[in-house]
Amino acid sequence: MSAVNTVTFYLHPKLRRQAERGNHNFLGHVAAVLESAGLSVAYDGDDSLARLRAMARPGRGLFLMDEPVGRDDLVFRRTYSYPFWHIEKSAKRWEWPVAKEAFDADVQDHDAARRFYRFWQDRLFEGRAGRVTRGGFVYVPLQGRLMVQRSFQTCSPIEMLRAVLRHDPTRYVVATLHPSEAYSAAEKQALDRLMTEHPRLRIGTEQSEVYLQGCDYVVTQNSSAGFMGYFFEKPLILFGKIDFHHIALNVEQIGEETAFAQVGVHAPDYAAYIHWFLQLRSINAGRPEVRMRIREVLRGHGWPV
Repeated sequence: MSAVNTVTFYLHPKLRRQAERGNHNFLGHVAAVLESAGLSVAYDGDDSLARLRAMARPGRGLFLMDEPVGRDDLVFRRTYSYPFWHIEKSAKRWEWPVAKEAFDADVQDHDAARRFYRFWQDRLFEGRAGRVTRGGFVYVPLQGRLMVQRSFQTCSPIEMLRAVLRHDPTRYVVATLHPSEAYSAAEKQALDRLMTEHPRLRIGTEQSEVYLQGCDYVVTQNSSAGFMGYFFEKPLILFGKIDFHHIALNVEQIGEETAFAQVGVHAPDYAAYIHWFLQLRSINAGRPEVRMRIREVLRGHGWPV
């Protein structure tokens, strides 16, 4: 088959082996949709050399979480939990169509939403999400580059911690470090200084579910832990852009003071939102209609399927 009719998946080694063996559920469905449309499927790595090959290679590409290199290429990534996925033109979640779409809780199917919500509460958290408390603390899941304000952030993560301590002068604050990040000595020293200045601040080492179950609310730039907090019905304050902003208190839009003033009474319809965001606006690879949904998404991006 002509190379222009080939779709190449750019994957890290473990995922590439799974896909080539047909052992990955979602990628298997995507490959089946492509092949049923007369396209061929190929696989490559996800390192810098693979990206150079992609620039010179005819056909289309699908990149895992990385920005596509070609005009017709797409990116795919998990929508925070299996088996939910997105296939999009940009790797930046805050640029996705769902991020720009309005969410209206009043027009949702609330019975379906409650069933979906309860099922995934149990499936993901084994009953923990149904036994929540308000333990008098704020949970702040940190990501990387603690002392830098990136383009999608309203301030640096360190300054975000300072804002939490300033606007909430009574609760203690539990921050966690991202397990996949390597923090510099300067970043660790900045955290140590902040803890010395504010004894209410501590660094937690438990799994995020422990803090989501017990916190009063969550503050983050755009960590997925904030999204998972919706399953625990915990209010969220965002200091960065992301796709799941619709029911959060967004500092960029309303400011720090308003966000912290409202968080104590903020009670959106979490079930309706989770159902809308995951079931209605992403690809559920566990559903029988998954290939039809993949085909719809690819066609929406102009692919000949």
